[in-house]
Amino acid sequence: MSTIEEQAQPHGPAARDAVIAAHDLTRRYGEGETAVDALRGVSLSVGKGELVAVMGPSGSGKSTLMHILAGLDTPTSGTVEIAATEITTLSDGELTRLRREHIGFVFQFFNLLPMLTAEENVVLPLSIAGEKPDTAWLDELLDRTGIARRRSHRPSELSGGEQQRVAIARALVTKPTILFADEPTGNLDSKTGGEILDLIRSSVDTYGQTIVMVTHEARAAVIADRIFFIADGLIVKELAGASTEDVLTEMSTLSS
Repeated sequence: MSTIEEQAQPHGPAARDAVIAAHDLTRRYGEGETAVDALRGVSLSVGKGELVAVMGPSGSGKSTLMHILAGLDTPTSGTVEIAATEITTLSDGELTRLRREHIGFVFQFFNLLPMLTAEENVVLPLSIAGEKPDTAWLDELLDRTGIARRRSHRPSELSGGEQQRVAIARALVTKPTILFADEPTGNLDSKTGGEILDLIRSSVDTYGQTIVMVTHEARAAVIADRIFFIADGLIVKELAGASTEDVLTEMSTLSS
């Protein structure tokens, strides 16, 4: 296991070569005796075209880490850089622009607008920014995500897997620098979840997309290039090329 001192050394490529780099992140909620330290000094970096998974027991700090990396929460101390921009000191307006230009999101619950068609949901980030989609790129994306024939359907007319495919296409349509996926298969059956994982992996291999995925599922974690295991607000282990058995063993150790 990594010691607290080891946490000062980033896990991953050198910060100058990284798409996203975090250094010595802490996050404390509350004050005094009731204070809770969700993160206690986490450092990591992720390179271009890399898929990393973050795993840990409930309450370990994995969701807090993702929210801070994505600029949805502010660390108590430490820094985060995305595309060479230090984000922890940005104003709300600057953060909004950075997320619009550099970040895509996929959540467990698909967060589609029910009154819009699949295609309209996909291009929504561009519509909000006042931009029009590149027709060739949109057609390719809808085809590759398997929703080209469902583009005119509303979410209520789509299966859970199809809705998540729409959500993934929406996250990719702006060609983000980094995509954050929060339990992307957590609301899907095993077969459909496997198809979504194949799609996520394909976006890395085909488009060189950089992805950080929080998951509690071993089958999801093993598609990653690297897996960070978090416990008590610290990265305690990193695995590359892990098998399902490796992941289950590590999670069992952490849970006990």
